[in-house]
Amino acid sequence: MYKLINQLDLNEHIDSFKQFFSRESELYIEGDQELHHKYITALDKIEFKAPPKVTDFSEIKLHLKKHGVLKFEQIFEIVKVVRYFRYFKNRELDGIIGEWMSKFIIEEKFNEVDKYFTHDGKFEENLDEMLFGLGSRIKEHKANISSSIKRLTSSSKLSSYLIDSQVHLLNDEECLLVRGGFNHVLKGAVIGRSTSGGFFVAPDSILKSKEQIRFINQEREAIFYTYAKEFSSKLAELQPFINFIDKEFTKFDNYQARVLFARSSNLQIIKSKKDSKIVLNSFIHPALTNAKPINVDFSKNILMVTGVNAGGKTMLLKSILSASFMAKYIIPMKINDEKSHIGSFKNILAIIDDPQNVKNDISTFAGRMQEFSHIFSYKSALVGVDEIELGTDSDEAAALFKVMLDELISKGQKVVVTTHHKRLAALMADRNDVELMAAIYDEEHRRPTYEFMQGIIGKSYAFETASRYGISNKIVDEAKNVYGDNSEKLSLLIERGSQLERELKQKHAKVDEKLDELAKKELDIKAEKEKLLQEIEEQRSALKNSYAVAINEAKSAAKAGDTKAIHRAMDKANKKLPKEKKELENLQVEFKVGDQVKYHSQKGTIVHMKGKKDATIEVEGMKVHVKTKNLRPTQIVKPKPKTNVNLHVEKRSGLKCDLHGMRADEATETLDKFISDALINGWDEVIIYHGIGTGKLSYAVKNFLIAHPRVKGFDDAPHHLGGFGAKVVTL
Repeated sequence: MYKLINQLDLNEHIDSFKQFFSRESELYIEGDQELHHKYITALDKIEFKAPPKVTDFSEIKLHLKKHGVLKFEQIFEIVKVVRYFRYFKNRELDGIIGEWMSKFIIEEKFNEVDKYFTHDGKFEENLDEMLFGLGSRIKEHKANISSSIKRLTSSSKLSSYLIDSQVHLLNDEECLLVRGGFNHVLKGAVIGRSTSGGFFVAPDSILKSKEQIRFINQEREAIFYTYAKEFSSKLAELQPFINFIDKEFTKFDNYQARVLFARSSNLQIIKSKKDSKIVLNSFIHPALTNAKPINVDFSKNILMVTGVNAGGKTMLLKSILSASFMAKYIIPMKINDEKSHIGSFKNILAIIDDPQNVKNDISTFAGRMQEFSHIFSYKSALVGVDEIELGTDSDEAAALFKVMLDELISKGQKVVVTTHHKRLAALMADRNDVELMAAIYDEEHRRPTYEFMQGIIGKSYAFETASRYGISNKIVDEAKNVYGDNSEKLSLLIERGSQLERELKQKHAKVDEKLDELAKKELDIKAEKEKLLQEIEEQRSALKNSYAVAINEAKSAAKAGDTKAIHRAMDKANKKLPKEKKELENLQVEFKVGDQVKYHSQKGTIVHMKGKKDATIEVEGMKVHVKTKNLRPTQIVKPKPKTNVNLHVEKRSGLKCDLHGMRADEATETLDKFISDALINGWDEVIIYHGIGTGKLSYAVKNFLIAHPRVKGFDDAPHHLGGFGAKVVTL
């Protein structure tokens, strides 16, 4: 992993990220990445303080398991973690963070340990009467020592021997710095020499007090050990709880580090999706400053990058691999997260450096072949190869690497390649799963633009690059003559031929797509026709059956001579027959927009059709959704009066809102009024300036826009309009 981080120039970014961890941790979070991302997203919506720095619990848990006695420093490490979770738990948060914190049940037995430590980890001696008394006695002895030394420094007999009047602390002993010959005026022990030849002397007058202090400290240490033993015993009984908070704190530490790191540098948190598609929008590699954002669609299996030397091809390759690496480990980055899509890869591999050196005694090309041989053993990998033709003949390499790339794709790998081989690019261009991309060169100003265009093979501009970096025009012109016009024309033909081939394939693909659509529509029409004919036949059959039943009932009544029964049977037949006839008629009538129809006792006009069975009609100024089976054709429709309402509103809103210098609550109130005015005035796009700063104002603006019901979307402004310090909002 760390070799890849170094190859992709992510060292500084990863080091900065690690500083936000409370304790050392791996980059990868074990478990369900989708669930981890949900927790990180939920935590990102909450303002919270960073957790304290905490050591690893491995040694602590081992001591407890063996019923050992912990030091106060080790006990306080556990106390810090529990106190932090208590801080979150007491906030009574909603959502998954609140549900998570509700799982922490802190037993009273732990609180009996917690209360003996101050906020900075010192033992609360005031809670023990004996410790408090011993502490008071130590203060008295220290006061005696201080007064004794002051008397000595102010003594007229000793003043001529004092080098200075300060009290020095050497080897944890208070002493005076004096000149030689002090023996007859100062009794004490020499504990050191100064660079100037003076003597550090601990006076005998304070020895008694210091001995008392040492004796008292021994008593204190015995009491402290008793407490440490008692606390360790209680914590040993809470081992399941300690194991739980240790595991949960490691998980929480991973979440909070990502959230606070993203806030500190205005970065976005994005995770990999469950496919192999890569689309980067406004991505900036962390190693670059004032860089142009990268936009690339790498949805196919191979991305082949060609074009001008020093035009950014290698950095494009590193950016694609870096974005995939950071998405895999959910590491914040500069990217438009809403318009980007990064797939998931089990392995991310890079062949970037020249493998040749004195130590390994291997050529550049042989080293490359060795690296490729390792890649073939992987599956579901994202592979980046920089300057694939490095170290061998171009024509032979083109054929070799073409076959090797085909083999990598057959193994399910996704490969991004930079090359100056137009022949290799041309050989690969006939594949539908290959995407070409070229670095753009500004021929007018004779310099690369560090931008890229998809779908073409680019020139290397070797002669222009040589001139730009100081090679004389005489040498460059002579090289052009040696290269010859035919070679230049051949190069251009390869580029143009490849481009035309890809354009033709794209057009064929579009035509095939349209033909497929037409064939599908034809099948749908046939199916609809068959369905209608089937419905008509069913209605006809049902009508015949109803008619036959009614006639049979009438015949039976006639034979019985029951006049009333005959009338009842005829009424029953009359009720059935007209209904079926009308339904049959409706099936045969096809309505269209603009037809004048009658709906029950109302007359109107069809203004919209949804299929053949549903319509919207306008009746006396009102629009009504109806079934076509309930409509009857008519020619008499009276014109309906129209009412025009015009709303005149004084325009009070501009297209931009500047929130610089405002607090979050003040900015939210101003922004709410600004958007209301913009909606009244009919603006559909506005810009909001909030600046970068600490990120709090940007965070408040983002949350407000997400929650506003009339905001369709928003994005960071272009560089010339404020970049990350502004938002373009669509209403």
